[in-house]
Amino acid sequence: MRAAVEISMYPLAGDYIPRILAFIERLNRRGEFTVSTNDLSTQIWGDLGRIMSVLAEEMARSSLDSPQVVYVMKVLPGISAPSGAAAT
Repeated sequence: MRAAVEISMYPLAGDYIPRILAFIERLNRRGEFTVSTNDLSTQIWGDLGRIMSVLAEEMARSSLDSPQVVYVMKVLPGISAPSGAAAT
């Protein structure tokens, strides 16, 4: 099922900006989703099962460097990427 997921990452300790940027960069490097980032969140469009699997992997990986991290996520099943959105 196609879906859109909006996620925000909030490391609670340490230098948080590099950790957030690394998380976003790893999502972009996957190349299997359409990813769009703004000042508040990152939106990911693709197969819902695959998005959730990748997010679980990347959240676990981020927890190795930042054990105290809060993620806020919204899931919109049945939504495709907007026309004109560039896949990254």
